Amino acid sequence: MKLLLVEDDPSMQTTLQRTLGRRQIDVRVCGDGALAVAQWRELEPDVVALDLSLPNLDGLQVLAQARAAGLRTPVLLLTARGTVGDRIVGLNAGADDYLPKPFDLDELEARLRALRRRHQKNPDADGPARPQDVGALRYEADSGAIYHRAEVLELTPRELALLKALMMKPGHAVTKERLFELVFPGEVDVQYEAIEVVVYRLRKKLAGTGAALMTMRGLGYLLREDR
Repeated sequence: MKLLLVEDDPSMQTTLQRTLGRRQIDVRVCGDGALAVAQWRELEPDVVALDLSLPNLDGLQVLAQARAAGLRTPVLLLTARGTVGDRIVGLNAGADDYLPKPFDLDELEARLRALRRRHQKNPDADGPARPQDVGALRYEADSGAIYHRAEVLELTPRELALLKALMMKPGHAVTKERLFELVFPGEVDVQYEAIEVVVYRLRKKLAGTGAALMTMRGLGYLLREDR
């Protein structure tokens, strides 16, 4: 099994490389969040173990960029942040499992192998995710447009990017951090609060579509059918 370990603690890197290496797991290390996605794409690992606290780009941002780029490798989050809220945010951001620090090495190995087995049983997970229909909203793969019944929903590019991201995981909260990366990619001069403006405008356009854009305090936003 090939594992990409995204972790900036040198002692943790050395320990896991040595210990897991004796258990026939080939551990490749990346200690910088800004380099993680490129290395992830190059190595094509079976599983990624991702720390949340990283220099330059934190783990949730790395995860958001990877999922947005179509990388479907199973991800195990490793972090000292062990609250329920942190776990929910991580899982809703696209992680497959969560292991708080400090952890037992046997449990780490078991979870990594379980993720690999689960992924091998579902090879379609490597394909890019597609938005799902919500209420009367329908995503058209060929055109990339979103329809309300038979009419194209008129959206700005940013509103379209936001709605597509929420339609990927209907009923699940998507963090503001992830949405910001998708809606304002590479725009370093944009204020973080700008995502709230896009949400506000999109929410008004969704009136009467059978889809509701909900704010989940402390977690992000989710899209669900408006019952």
